[in-house]
Amino acid sequence: MSEKIYNVLFLCTGNSARSILAESILSKEGQGRFNVFSAGSHPKGQVHPLALTTLAALGYPHEGFRSKSWDEFAAPGAPVIDFIFTVCDNAAGEACPVWPGHPMTAHWGVEDPAAVEGAEFEKQRAFSQAARFLKNRIMAFISLPLASIDKLALETRLKQIGAMEGSTRQESEVS
Repeated sequence: MSEKIYNVLFLCTGNSARSILAESILSKEGQGRFNVFSAGSHPKGQVHPLALTTLAALGYPHEGFRSKSWDEFAAPGAPVIDFIFTVCDNAAGEACPVWPGHPMTAHWGVEDPAAVEGAEFEKQRAFSQAARFLKNRIMAFISLPLASIDKLALETRLKQIGAMEGSTRQESEVS
């Protein structure tokens, strides 16, 4: 019997940095257990160059990504999504489309590295830090026994993962 392949969608407002980082990291670390996508509520239309540079430096896929609207995943014929993770606070607070299949959702917000101003090394450090925080969450997620854990326990674990180091939400918002 083959193991189920789960569809995962990472959402952010611009779909140019954090959601792209997460898509690439889970694609590699999930080793074929997941079909991974990313999208934005108001996509920028291009992927931030430092997101791609960071992925390449860390040994993750860094080609073929595009900034796209979340509407693609709510349209007829779109893949049925099992999990949706918002990685920015703006996307978490927006009215989302109705997703076919009623996926499990959680907020895994991290600071926006694309918003960092200053020297190039400071911007690079912000992207590296965002990638590290996302990788930590993703590794915790892929270690869950998805096929055997009950829904309530899974929802609890997904929220706990979102509150890991680097979370943009306060404890009172997560509980």
